[in-house]
Amino acid sequence: MLGRGKPEELAVRHICGVDEVGRGPLAGAVVAAAVILDPARPIEGLADSKKLSEKRREALFEQITEQALAWSLGRAEVEEIDRINILQASLLAMQRAVEGLAVAPDHALVDGNKLPQLPCSAEAIVGGDDSEPCIAAASILAKVTRDREMVALDARYPGYGLARHKGYPTKVHLEALREQGVSPIHRRSFGPVRRILQGE
Repeated sequence: MLGRGKPEELAVRHICGVDEVGRGPLAGAVVAAAVILDPARPIEGLADSKKLSEKRREALFEQITEQALAWSLGRAEVEEIDRINILQASLLAMQRAVEGLAVAPDHALVDGNKLPQLPCSAEAIVGGDDSEPCIAAASILAKVTRDREMVALDARYPGYGLARHKGYPTKVHLEALREQGVSPIHRRSFGPVRRILQGE
């Protein structure tokens, strides 16, 4: 007898953390990450990406991608967000991240209260990026990746301030939308964007 727990729990080996970034912005894709940490190579300082400085996130990003047993990114584009809604697009991005892992997970810990369709057992954990290191690692990969994308998009679509607010509905962003109009990377199904398109 190895101890308490169901046989299937005792058999769990590879646990992946899953998180997404970008549900609230008016522009850009929603990006998810899945991470299986290596117990033999622990990473210090993992925490909810929103609570870390940009410099710290960047440093941890390099450490996670180098030391994790496996990691993968998934995404859903603006067109998909507008077609299936942001919740379903977020779940799809998370599903794609898990399916992209080079090591098959036995179990997934997903931040939030909804589960995507996954090829393994899973549980949703509200505030998981604060309590589970593997979810925190996923949140860091997703946020750094998406932030970098928004900086790149700022160069392609100048004037909106994307590098600064990362697409979130700040006052500066909403004013720029009214002045410049809606770009191809804006989410047309989101209220503020839809109202501008309708001329309100």
